[in-house]
Amino acid sequence: MIAANPLQWPNGWPRTKSYARQHGRFSSRARTKHRDALTVAEGVERVLLELSRLGIGRDDIVISTNVPTRLDGLPRSDARAPDDPGCAVYWQTRHGTRRVMAIDRYLKVADNLAAVAATLDALRAIERHGGAQILDRAFTGFTTLPSPGAPQHWREVIGVPPHVHDISAVRDEYRRRAAQHHPDRPGGSHDAMTALNVALGAAERELGGTR
Repeated sequence: MIAANPLQWPNGWPRTKSYARQHGRFSSRARTKHRDALTVAEGVERVLLELSRLGIGRDDIVISTNVPTRLDGLPRSDARAPDDPGCAVYWQTRHGTRRVMAIDRYLKVADNLAAVAATLDALRAIERHGGAQILDRAFTGFTTLPSPGAPQHWREVIGVPPHVHDISAVRDEYRRRAAQHHPDRPGGSHDAMTALNVALGAAERELGGTR
């Protein structure tokens, strides 16, 4: 289970040193006479909008920060700014693939949220110009285990991309992985084989009728 608060930074992702963080250049889009600073609520809104354009529903998104949350699980705008302004946005695609994007480059949570939204928009532009496969490869870099001990989706365990729905192709990849991770092979283990077998069972239940 991903925590919305406190910040759950993805395993293995490097952190920006506090002295290296910068002031963000994002501003509110509200119609005022002055260039107002972006609020946390506006940063959240931008993230949710960009993910919705990727077909991701609100129930499949967790925005994790050190900002206390509202009743709906989203960061509050009226809370004191935390010492650690990082944010990590977790989501699950319609095919069950889990992804995450985390940014802590800026001094304010709102700016880091806006940076996530801007990055999502830039990556989505790749798709708009016909680079769907490039987009999928780009997002591969954002894939991570959501938390220690959390179960992986069968696609992650077997190594099957989201666009593959043929159970025979899944079994082929399972056999390839099994040959690598079998306990009798160097580097193999019973735990790895058990995970593969459980993943194959889940894949067969989901795609069993697909040929």
